[in-house]
Amino acid sequence: MSTSDYPLSEVPEGRRKGLLSTSMVLLGFTFFTATMWAGGSLGTAFGFAELLMVIVVGNLMLGAYAAALAYIACKSGLNSVLMGRFCFGEVGSKLSDMILGFTQVGWYAWGTATIAVILVQTTGLPEWLEIPLMVAFGFAFCVTAMIGYRGLDWLSRVAVPAMLLFILISLYTGLVDVGGVTALAGQTPTESMSFAAAVTVIIGTFVSGGTQATNWSRFARSPRIAVIATLAAFFVGNGLMVLTGALGAMIYQQADIVDVMLAQGFVVLAVLMLFLNIWTTQDNTIYNFAVAGCNLLRTDKRRLVTVAGAAIGTLLAVGGMYDMLIPFLVLLGTFIPPIGGVIMADFWLHHKQNYPLLAQARLPAFNWVGLGAYALGSAAAYFSPVLPPLVGVLVAALGYGVLRHLTLASMPPPAHNEG
Repeated sequence: MSTSDYPLSEVPEGRRKGLLSTSMVLLGFTFFTATMWAGGSLGTAFGFAELLMVIVVGNLMLGAYAAALAYIACKSGLNSVLMGRFCFGEVGSKLSDMILGFTQVGWYAWGTATIAVILVQTTGLPEWLEIPLMVAFGFAFCVTAMIGYRGLDWLSRVAVPAMLLFILISLYTGLVDVGGVTALAGQTPTESMSFAAAVTVIIGTFVSGGTQATNWSRFARSPRIAVIATLAAFFVGNGLMVLTGALGAMIYQQADIVDVMLAQGFVVLAVLMLFLNIWTTQDNTIYNFAVAGCNLLRTDKRRLVTVAGAAIGTLLAVGGMYDMLIPFLVLLGTFIPPIGGVIMADFWLHHKQNYPLLAQARLPAFNWVGLGAYALGSAAAYFSPVLPPLVGVLVAALGYGVLRHLTLASMPPPAHNEG
C-alpha cells in the first residue's frame, strides 16, 4: 500500500477507511493534555451542573464546525490546504499553508519539551537529561507520521482504548475520594468566568485542530462516516478531555490527568498515559505540518517534509523557544478558524458541493474574494469580545458571500450577437 497519503491530490475511493479507523485516528488527535489544562480553568469557575452545560455547548459548537469541514473533505477527497487552492488561489493558498504549518510545528515543539520535562520531574532523572530526551522524542514521535495514515491508525487503535481505560479508572477514583457526585455538586467555585468566555476557551482548545482534521476525515468511506467520526472526536473526545481537566482541578487542584494519577498513586499508569497522550497528538501534529508543507512547496515528498518539521520542532524545544511560542500560537488560533469559514462558503456557494478535479482545475494565482473574506473574518475574530473563533468563522463565511455577490454584480453583462 502507498505511504504517500496523496498530499497533492484527492484520496481515491479505493483507499477510503471505515468508521472505526477514522474515529480512532481522530480521537487520538483530540486526546491532548493542553485541553485538560483549559478544562482545569473551568473547573474552578463553575458549579458542577453549569460546568456540564458549558462543556456540552462549547464542544457541540466545536464539533459542528469540524464536522462541516469533514463533510466537505470526504465529498472532495481533499484536505484544508488543498481546498485552500480553490478559495484563496494557487499562490494565495500559501498564506494558509504557512499559518497552519507554523502553528503545528510550534505545538510539536511544545509537546516535545513537555514530555521531556515531565518525565524528568516524575521519575527523578537528572535535569541534564532534558535536552537529550527532547532530541530523542522529537524524532521518535514522527515515525508513525512518516508511515502515514496507517501509522497513525495502528498507534491510535492501541492508545485510544488504553487512555480511555486509564481516564475512567482515574475519574472513578476521584469520585470515591471526593465523596461521590453529590459531594462534587456541592462544591463552590473559587474563581469567576462568564459563560461566553468559558465557551470561547473550549472552542479555542481545538478549533485549529478541527480546521486541519480534514487530513484524516477525507479518508472516510462516506460523508456520514466522516461526520460521525469527527463528532465523536471533537464533541465527545474533546469534551471528555475538558471534563477530565475540570474534575481534576475540582478534586485534586490538578488539571492534567498525569498529575492527578500521580496524586492517586497510579505511577505506572501515569507514565503510560503521558507517553500515549503526547505521542498520539504529536504524530498527528507533525503530519499536519507535513501536509501544509507539501502544498506550500508543491512536493509529494511527505516523509521528508515530516522529518524536516520534526527537526524544526525539536530545535525550537531545545532552544527553549516553546515558552515564548505558546502565546503566539494561541494568537494564531484566532486567525485559523476563518480559513474554515471561507472554505465552507466557497464549497457551498461557489462550487455547489462539487469541486472539479484539482489536477484539471484552472485556478487564479489569487482568489481575492476568498482572501478578502479571510481578512474580514480574522479582523472580526481579533477584535471580538465574545466567542472570537466562532465570530471569525461566521464573518468569513458571510463576507465571502457578500464579496462574491458584489464581484458578480460588477461584471459586465455577456455580449449578445445581433441576428
